[in-house]
Amino acid sequence: MSERILHPFPPLFDSESRTLILGSFPSVKSREAMFFYGHPQNRFWRLTALLCHEDTPQTIEEKSSLILRHHLALWDSIQSCTITGSSDSSVRDVVPNDLRVIFDNSKTERVFCNGALSHKMYMKYIYPQTGFAAVKLPSTSPANAAYSLERLAESWRVIMES
Repeated sequence: MSERILHPFPPLFDSESRTLILGSFPSVKSREAMFFYGHPQNRFWRLTALLCHEDTPQTIEEKSSLILRHHLALWDSIQSCTITGSSDSSVRDVVPNDLRVIFDNSKTERVFCNGALSHKMYMKYIYPQTGFAAVKLPSTSPANAAYSLERLAESWRVIMES
């Protein structure tokens, strides 16, 4: 069943964040957890820990600390939409997030999109306002079974380059 949903939690960033990673919209599991990449099969946290040479964080506090320690920021391209469960293909009636709160209050220099839908929404709704280019990276979602963790790491290493 499709329903109109408003993004339920705020962006994660601080004044020292330099690299913004955008998802599309939180999955059902992420909405339940009230935090980014809450599905246990999503590889985002294992991947980020691998790229940062740290242990995989388990709690929201550990995850937040990992992101901020490495001057990263997390948010999503979509503020609200009509969606069925967690299905990217069902997303419609999109209202984009206003990223000015991050750009105006951090040192963000680079934007990376976690998957095709995030990038599509960014380019359609956000790029025309910001003119700030974004790089599309392969999704860490379990639905992207074509990519192993190692293959994701090859593509995602760019987020750690200065």
